[in-house]
Amino acid sequence: MSLIRDVFCISLIAAVFVLLPSLSAFGEGAQRMMILKSPDFSHQGEIPKQFTCQGDNSSPALTWSGIPPQAKSLVLIVDDPDAPDPASPKMTWVHWVLYNIPASVNTLPKEVAASHLPGATRQGLNDWNRTGYGGPCPPIGRHRYFHKLYALDIELPDLNQPTKAQLEAAMTGHILEQVELIGTYRKQ
Repeated sequence: MSLIRDVFCISLIAAVFVLLPSLSAFGEGAQRMMILKSPDFSHQGEIPKQFTCQGDNSSPALTWSGIPPQAKSLVLIVDDPDAPDPASPKMTWVHWVLYNIPASVNTLPKEVAASHLPGATRQGLNDWNRTGYGGPCPPIGRHRYFHKLYALDIELPDLNQPTKAQLEAAMTGHILEQVELIGTYRKQ
């Protein structure tokens, strides 16, 4: 019986030493979990008319935290997977593409103009084939608008106004973490 108890104790101690590093890493990761918020709308909440084609079509303010310390840059993509009709979606409509946002930055102000984007931030093309923010303008039904923030382990080269697909291809293998904030809108 003593031998069984000794083997059990040794196995238990070995298991603790094996699990300890992963538990420690989990704890550190939990402290650094990325969070994306907006003071203008809540997660899964209604995006105010001001930030849509029925308002002044300006971008909402966004704030984030928990960026991994090894991140070199951030990417923001805003898109609508419910186009054109949430009952029968056919495509994802891209509303905003930003990349090379400095990892040290933690906010984009409301109504941010291209000339006021932080640091070396560059813009890609939205599905109106232009740079900049294009607000929600759903033709039918209530649509979801995914604000996706990615932390990358590199700063990307100048991609010359990439599409979302081109940017995602350039990001492949470089995403450290990502987070989403979803807002909804239905035309009034």
